[in-house]
Amino acid sequence: MLATALRIEAADGCGATVSDIDLARVSDADVATLRQALFDHGALFFRGQSITPEQHIALAEKIAPIDVNRFFPAAPGYPVIAKVEKTAEQTTNIGGGWHTDHSYDIAPAMGSVLVARDLPPEGGDTLFADMYAAYDTLDAETKAQIAGLRAVHGSDHVFGEKGVYAQTDQPELAKGGVETPETVHPVVIRHPGSGKAVLYVNPSFTLRFEGQTREESLPLLMKLYAHAMNPAHVHTLVWEPGMVAIWDNRATWHFAKNDYHGHYRLMHRITLAGCELEAA
Repeated sequence: MLATALRIEAADGCGATVSDIDLARVSDADVATLRQALFDHGALFFRGQSITPEQHIALAEKIAPIDVNRFFPAAPGYPVIAKVEKTAEQTTNIGGGWHTDHSYDIAPAMGSVLVARDLPPEGGDTLFADMYAAYDTLDAETKAQIAGLRAVHGSDHVFGEKGVYAQTDQPELAKGGVETPETVHPVVIRHPGSGKAVLYVNPSFTLRFEGQTREESLPLLMKLYAHAMNPAHVHTLVWEPGMVAIWDNRATWHFAKNDYHGHYRLMHRITLAGCELEAA
């Protein structure tokens, strides 16, 4: 089946906007085009969509196998769909810091398919940062410094029974007893889909460099983080009803802004399974 005449246009800073496509009815050829565009751009943004939970699942399954997040609550009746929810009464949101999903896993998630279900009247934007650009624009000295380095990632400090969420009004995200081992990945990976080099550390889940203490690692980590947050390589996604975003966790960071206190926000997320990562 031939692909439809979808249009892909690079977005400011990071990602691409895709138009002239109905995600409720995508062909295999469309999916192949979208998958390659995802690998190339890191994130894809779709406006004017209207997909049911069943169509959300079908779309995700066409892109990659589903990886059910072990921390997030599931949408009622749909165990593979995670609720990314904040009530009008809550002050803590989910994902309110720069991160990439599942970097604490041995085979980190490939990506996510996020659907806007209930939005506040304003606020709740999501920022996306380009990790291809973050690596490409490093100076030669820093590139040499991180060549061959590996970093330790973990999640207990965030999702553990004594982690960050345990101290908030979203304590159900703190999963005491859930196995959350530390994992090691190259600091610079070769992206499995594009073949490009990517900076693969993030402020939320990267703990330290292998063979170093946290204190020894922080100066270089903070330098890398500050560089990756360059506004020139960041896109601000302003959500609209029905909007869909698909991002590649190996090529981007994201940050959910928490600026809509007193209003409800609900997103449905399906995580896409990935593979173990190799050094560039």
